[in-house]
Amino acid sequence: MSTRYLQALKRGLTGDPGTPLVFVCNFEVEQHWSAGFPGLPAPAFSTTAALVTRMEELGTLLAGPGDYLILQHPLDPSYVDYLRSLGFGLPTVLLADGGSQGEPTAARALASPGLLAVLGDLAKAGARLAPMGVSAWESRLAEVTGLRLAAPELDVVTRVNSKIYSRRLVAANGLREVPGWCCETASEFVTLMAELGPRCTPESPVVVKDAYGVSGKGLVVVTDPRKAERLARQVRRQAERKDDDRLHVVVERWLPKRADLNYQLTVDPAGAIRLDFVKEALTSGGVHIGHISPAALDARQLTEIEHAAAAVGRALHADGFWGVAGVDALVTTDGVVYPVLEINARFNMSTYQGGVLETRGAAASLAGRHVLRLNAPLAFEDVHAALPASLDGELVITCFGTVNAMAGATPFEGRLFTLALGPDRAAVTALTQAAGKALEGLAEGAFPR
Repeated sequence: MSTRYLQALKRGLTGDPGTPLVFVCNFEVEQHWSAGFPGLPAPAFSTTAALVTRMEELGTLLAGPGDYLILQHPLDPSYVDYLRSLGFGLPTVLLADGGSQGEPTAARALASPGLLAVLGDLAKAGARLAPMGVSAWESRLAEVTGLRLAAPELDVVTRVNSKIYSRRLVAANGLREVPGWCCETASEFVTLMAELGPRCTPESPVVVKDAYGVSGKGLVVVTDPRKAERLARQVRRQAERKDDDRLHVVVERWLPKRADLNYQLTVDPAGAIRLDFVKEALTSGGVHIGHISPAALDARQLTEIEHAAAAVGRALHADGFWGVAGVDALVTTDGVVYPVLEINARFNMSTYQGGVLETRGAAASLAGRHVLRLNAPLAFEDVHAALPASLDGELVITCFGTVNAMAGATPFEGRLFTLALGPDRAAVTALTQAAGKALEGLAEGAFPR
């Protein structure tokens, strides 16, 4: 039986709460959108492909018994038994084992003849393809198999995921703006840095973000005039070297924050808008590491978020977008809400938690990421046994495959994703801390840190 949360999601994506979905949890999708939109000069980086790939297991707890989840690796049988013991209805797992390790799951699916045949049959039965976000790979998979995308076309998705798009939407709709500027050429940026740089200090910096930067990458905090000059010089040299003046960045004043927020809205193809939830985001160095809910907002602040969600939803729909969108927001130290920092028009980490919250039932939750420094792979039984029996059901392991994803070299870092459930924020924080302490017996250090 699907959760009400999943049924509502399906209704928003397909118009029918009973539509079978084929999920692809392509967490690497944002890296594809930046093609053709040059950002700041930076060394090439690669979010560890093996780790990102195994994060697709998070879809196990969103998809229902009548759905399908494409994975590159099978789920651990003991982990499956654990999830079923907690009352979760699980999807049918389909393996994409063609192609090469390190390729996106949709790319490997396209190189898996047996899987393509199965997907073709599912398409004939009315199933839809539900990626975390749309890239050229998922578009091609839909085309080859006949599965209709439960998402807008790629050009729409790419356009609305730019931070420049977000800033312009905020301005056009009269929402409170973070003071800042959009730059689409290196020349614009160099001129702006010449104006702003002399006034940059550690107490009053500006932050420069790539329009398609992800997880703290493509982000520079400018704290003094010399750093501003150096960054402008690097940008100018990049433009000259490539004979290309394009540069897609936003430059914003740094705001003293009390809390980061993330809220999710779903826009259906007809334009109806639903605010799904508001959570407080936990970040470290600009990288998302979890969420806690309920968010610590008063009635006025929550009303501002609700108003912004409606405005964002209307604007997205007017620009051809429908589906799930996550919005990052901020509350300053003096309680002022900046309701739109950026729009992520895709599934978000919190998207995958709704079914767990409904199935287990709790007033508060904390999604955590435990960092495990390991010398050898761990069996699921070892991880589960390390956690006190008293935590069972109150702390749900939401992704196990990431623990051993990097086991090719030793020592290595694993990740264990959990969701703590309890009556209030203090309780779920204590649960997560207790889990972290227990996991120290397996590894050095654990979340939160």
